[in-house]
Amino acid sequence: MSDALAPLPAITDEVLRVENLSVHFPVGPSWPFGKPRATVKAVDGVSFSLKRGETLGLVGESGCGKSTTGLAALRMLQPTGGRIVFEGQDITGFDKARMRPLRRGMQMVYQDPYGSLNPRMRVRDLVGEPLAVHKLVSSQAEYDERVAGLLATVGLLPSMADRYPHEFSGGQRQRIGIARALALEPSLIICDEPVSALDVSIQAQVVNVLVDLQQRLGLSYLFIAHDLAVVRHISHRIAVMYLGRIVEIASRDDLYARPLHPYTQALMSAVPVADPEVERARPRIPVRGEVPSALRPPSGCRFHPRCPMATDVCKTVDPVLTSTGGGRAVACHLVHPPVTSAVAPSPMQHSSNESRVARTA
Repeated sequence: MSDALAPLPAITDEVLRVENLSVHFPVGPSWPFGKPRATVKAVDGVSFSLKRGETLGLVGESGCGKSTTGLAALRMLQPTGGRIVFEGQDITGFDKARMRPLRRGMQMVYQDPYGSLNPRMRVRDLVGEPLAVHKLVSSQAEYDERVAGLLATVGLLPSMADRYPHEFSGGQRQRIGIARALALEPSLIICDEPVSALDVSIQAQVVNVLVDLQQRLGLSYLFIAHDLAVVRHISHRIAVMYLGRIVEIASRDDLYARPLHPYTQALMSAVPVADPEVERARPRIPVRGEVPSALRPPSGCRFHPRCPMATDVCKTVDPVLTSTGGGRAVACHLVHPPVTSAVAPSPMQHSSNESRVARTA
């Protein structure tokens, strides 16, 4: 897997902007009034932006809200609060009818290449169905030509169009999923752990396909994963999530060279190194306990019950994602000690000289 990333294009306009996004799920009605007994705060105040031709990696432990964030950004889940701006349009309140024409510009590659493809449909129909739904072809010949071109784009033979999904390997199935996502020529693709179900060698092939397509087509990716090695190879910037919130966001090189948040440091220390001597000499940052429930998140910093460096202020004051300069932002009292119990607002920055930081009063 090549470590070289495609240089960012000269165009720097934003494809996607998410501001203070929240996705809460009510838990069970209570008798007799039918009101929810509690609320699961799966995503709670997430902000980021994504430029054209850029890959933003979204990492964190299972259950931290990564996939929910991606689904909400595509409006496949209804957000509880915040704003979602796609290609300059605020789509937060769009209904299904208004979202339909925008679906052409936003697509998704799913985690499971086995479950995301209908086993009763031939590859020709799996890849070409979006073309028919959006009426982008006028004849069967044009339909077949477009499908053949999409399969060739992801490294599959056009003759494979008449096969069924069970006749392909896992990596080939994921390529079919990518071809289907490319059918409508989107500007944004949400990749929800697209290689986690594949063997290591196949992971490299699929990642290289994604990088190559980005270079050729100028695609923007929100790449959701828990494998930090894969994220390092494909991402330009990386956002680290913990229990529904982003705790650190920075360029790939800055994050891996000098992680600032204790949770990010712990994640990085858990990534194995191929050199046995280096691996033995590396310091480990222990993280005790389990991830708290999103049903009852801890007060103050959500990471403080597991943080080996937590102080008293971490237990009471909720840290704000604050810029440290150079396109990095961190939500940690160890990096930004609070002056008072109220955290002063500051604008959020996401990239060089353009990042913004969330505000609280």
